[in-house]
Order: sequence, then C-alpha cells, then structure tokens
Amino acid sequence: MFLLEPVGFGRTENDAYLGLLDLKRATAEELGEHLGVPAAGLLPSLQRLLEAGLVQQLGFTPAVYAAVPPDESLAALIDHRRGELARMRSHVEELADRLRAGSRRAGRGQPVVELLDGEDAVLAAVARIQLQAREEVIAVDAPPYIGGGPGNPNDLELNRLAAGVAYRCVYSREALDSPETLEAMRRCTEAGEQARILPGVTLKMVVADRSTAMLPVSYTEPDPGMRLLVHGSALVDVLVCCFEQLWARATPVDARQTECGPTGRDRELLSLLASGLKDRTIARALGVTERTVGRRLTELMAELGVETRFQAGVQAARRGWI
Repeated sequence: MFLLEPVGFGRTENDAYLGLLDLKRATAEELGEHLGVPAAGLLPSLQRLLEAGLVQQLGFTPAVYAAVPPDESLAALIDHRRGELARMRSHVEELADRLRAGSRRAGRGQPVVELLDGEDAVLAAVARIQLQAREEVIAVDAPPYIGGGPGNPNDLELNRLAAGVAYRCVYSREALDSPETLEAMRRCTEAGEQARILPGVTLKMVVADRSTAMLPVSYTEPDPGMRLLVHGSALVDVLVCCFEQLWARATPVDARQTECGPTGRDRELLSLLASGLKDRTIARALGVTERTVGRRLTELMAELGVETRFQAGVQAARRGWI
C-alpha cells in the first residue's frame, strides 16, 4: 500500500511508517530487519517522518520509534496539502489571466487564442464558426472525436452549403471506418462539399473564411474535449497553408453520376481504392459484399489494361475517372 504518496512522501518513508504500524515500536535495526533493508538507509526517512509528526521517538540509546496513529497525524498533513493545492489553483488562475491579457491584440480586445474546455463549449464553437462563415469552410476530419466516435451527420453543413458557403474537407482513412461516417460524407458531397481522402492525416482542424480556426491543444496527445480557437493571425495563415498542402496530396472523392464511361459507383470505388482503404471498408461504404468489390475491381483493371491496383489508380486518374 502506497499510503503516503498523496501527502508527498516516497516509497521508503511509506514502508517505514507502515512497518512501525505493524511493530507498534521498534529501533531502526529492528525496523530494517522487518522490512529487509539496511537500518542505516532508514535513518533519513525516519527523520523526515519525525519532522512531519507521523512518527515519535521514545528513546535515545538506542532510539526507539513509534508510529503516530494515521487518524491523528495524517489529517493535519491532508489539510496542509489541501491548502497548498488551493494556493496553487489561485496562482494558476492568475497566470491564465495574464496569458489571456497578453494574447489580446492591440486596440481590439479580442484574444488571438481562446482555450475551449469541455465538450459543450467545443460543440458550440464548431457550430458558431460555421454559422459565421460567409465564403468557405475548410477542414481536416480525423480522430479523436467527442464521445469516442464520429458524430451525427453535419446537418448544419448541409444548411450552409445550401446558403452558398463552400466546403472543402480532407478525411483521414480512420475517419471513414464506419458505414455511418461514409454515408454522412456521401450526403455532404452530394450537397456540394468537395471531399478528399488522405490516409494517416492527423492534423485535425476547421478554418472558416481563412480568419477563424479551431484545432486540438495537442496533436501528440489530443483531448477531444479541449480545443484552441484562433482568431485572425499568422497562426491561421499557417494552418491554411498546411491544409492546402494536405489538399494537394489527398485523393478526390467524386460523387458525380455519369452515363458514359465508369458509373458513379465505379468512380466512388476507385476513389476509395486510391485513398488506401481496404476491400472490407470499401464494401461497407458501397453497401455490397467484399467479394463484389474484388470482382468489380478485377473487371475495372481489365478495362483499364493494367495488372495491379496501383496501376489502376494511376490510369483512372489519367483518364479523369477520379
């Protein structure tokens, strides 16, 4: 049992205190024998326990130690630690206020960067920046998601598309692992969203009108319930540049239906194939069996005159099929 860790003691002090509780009273040699450690190594720990009031010394030649009952000694230490934590919270709040004050742009009063803490705050900001957009929303859709998985279809996006706001979205392969998310993407592309797929992309972001952006606090340890909201600044310009580079590397998703050449379903199949999705995921996306996907790919490869799936993607791109 590591009883004393929350009040700032290490393993040696913890074991010495618990050992004295077992023995009632003991010399350093007796306690060392009980714990299986050298007595000399216990003396600094016993001294720290004495100073904290967790142990009392009953004799001097040799020194005999006894543990003070935990309900008496630890209560005071816990209250002291609570006081330290309260003071630390006060200092943290002061530092946060200084950071917010320092991030305000001269003469405008709006912070360059805001911290959104909590799922409700994040969801409200996602809706707000879309509603405020007048020209274009660009986004990179990648895990992790609030609630552990992708949300419901973005009905707000459909409304904004209908209002004339352009949307461009780069999807990670992981973002399209479920039939529900693929169907949501299809609904958006049919409504006018320009979508592309880039396997392995993790730079999750949303940028509205190249002036307001939302991104995770950390890309190495992202927390779905925390986001940074960034207003017009060089940081937003950098995020737009990053998006454009990802957009150039990603594979387009073509939702058009055509009567000549490949069917719309063939175009979608080839787009998903070129993005690196596996046959099983493609089959779920198209609502067919994995065997059907394999058979149709074989037929398309024969039509394109190629022998590998990679060549099929290259030839399909050259012909403008994807």
